[in-house]
Amino acid sequence: MKKKVLSMLLATAMVTTSLVGCSNGHNDGVVSKLTEDEAKKELKSLMTQVSVQTNSNPILDIYAEDVSEADTLADIDTFPITVTGNGQINIEIAAATELSADAPDNWINEVAEKFNKAGYEIDGNSVSVSVRKITSGEGVTYITAGGYQPDVFIPSNAAWGMMLDASGCRTETIADRIAGNTAGILIKKDVYDTYKEKYGDVTVGNVLAAANAGDITFAYTNPYTSSTGLNVLCAMLASFDASNPLSDTATNALMEYQKKSPPVAYTTAVLRNQAAKGIINAMVMERQAYSNTPELKNYIYTPVGIRHDHPVYTFEWTNDQEKAAANMFVEFCKSPDMQKLATDKGFNQDDDYAAQDTGMSGADYIAAQKVWKQNKNGGKPIVAVFVADVSGSMDGEPLNSLKQSLISSSSYISSDHHIGLVSYSNGVSVNLPIAQFDSTQRAYFSGEVKNLSAGGGTATYDAVLTGMQMLEDYKEQVPDAKLMLFVLTDGDQNTGYSLERITDVVGGLKIPVYSIAYNYDNVKDLETLSGINEAAQIKANSDDVVNQLRNLFNVNL
Repeated sequence: MKKKVLSMLLATAMVTTSLVGCSNGHNDGVVSKLTEDEAKKELKSLMTQVSVQTNSNPILDIYAEDVSEADTLADIDTFPITVTGNGQINIEIAAATELSADAPDNWINEVAEKFNKAGYEIDGNSVSVSVRKITSGEGVTYITAGGYQPDVFIPSNAAWGMMLDASGCRTETIADRIAGNTAGILIKKDVYDTYKEKYGDVTVGNVLAAANAGDITFAYTNPYTSSTGLNVLCAMLASFDASNPLSDTATNALMEYQKKSPPVAYTTAVLRNQAAKGIINAMVMERQAYSNTPELKNYIYTPVGIRHDHPVYTFEWTNDQEKAAANMFVEFCKSPDMQKLATDKGFNQDDDYAAQDTGMSGADYIAAQKVWKQNKNGGKPIVAVFVADVSGSMDGEPLNSLKQSLISSSSYISSDHHIGLVSYSNGVSVNLPIAQFDSTQRAYFSGEVKNLSAGGGTATYDAVLTGMQMLEDYKEQVPDAKLMLFVLTDGDQNTGYSLERITDVVGGLKIPVYSIAYNYDNVKDLETLSGINEAAQIKANSDDVVNQLRNLFNVNL
């Protein structure tokens, strides 16, 4: 096995992610009793009992510089090895998560284990494979920016291989397909017939027309990490301008659509949560995932875009023996028994579906991601406050991780947005009042984050109220902005207002609260807090939080 990993910010660990939805609605059972005006009045009343200190002289970090993408990546081993080979020739395979996760999304894991027991040899040397679980998008990011060199890459679809080639990482395709799959659009049965009668076939163009007319509520996933999200994004752009999906016409149409659409979901799990709550009635998903999600059987699936057949790539750095081992493994994957196993796990459906190719190149796919990043908020600026826990339990590695992850990930925040910083322990400090995130504000943000120190109790909800009051006051300057709050904490509230006391205020204001839990498992209250207005709740350890924030900011900021 041959791999190379550049020096990263953080140490090796495994991450668990817990998510709730990402749209403007209310969590089941957490419906605010207050109107927006009533919530504003109650907020002002509650704030009279909150101890707040405002920093009138923020620290300017004169050494603040643009952070490279490599510096925003955690160690590659935060993406776990799910099968470990011990052959004399052992190749590492970076495999898409629908192949390498837990059952039923573990086809490649089972195949690899069977292959490793089969006794394959090359020139008298035993052959085996190791499998690393990583999303297709993260795989491309780590290979192109992080110096990661797997011997084999198996993404969901061919777009990612084309993007690698366009980025200078030359690939060799050794299989166009090892497990057939498609991406598609799900429409809830109770609106499907009405849709069909009015719009006809389920195509991306027709779905967008129905969404723009308010006849369906359609959501998709992050195209930087999600293969389905990237696929459908490019199909959307092509529907706006088939002759040039990256034209001004297509870009402007995407911006107009994003003004009215639900926010792009952090993961497919978020979409399932939104669907379960009735927030959306149309969404994207792969056929295999749909087949293994019984709670979505009241949705009709229609494939769209390019196929997701899991092509297999080797690289310039994969030597001849490793390529021979990779070809052995591909032939093993294609054997009748392994293909039956793939079918049993939901793959190899829709074999008669022909790809709806947009004609985009690898460079075009990369450009499409950037177009989406610039237009995902429908042209509206974001006003966000970061609320950082600096209680005593954050001392040491947790606070150091928080600082590193915030500074590194802030490079993904557009200068068009407006950012502030709050920290809290027993009381609340406004470290950095909200301002446009230009180079000066970035330098102040970096300086104040670096200056954070830990000690005291955990007045989480006092800090949440403070951040919300800042947002409410500032939005008068940017009335069309989207307001967001990000809470980063490692433990339960133990002083100040309780969650129950502020729930109606948060619900009435309709400001989404994204929460990031560091190194602790009891996140029920954070799930409730984030669920009030359908924001993501992320459960991460110190080693992975930089990746989590990077992806969260790509979706939201």
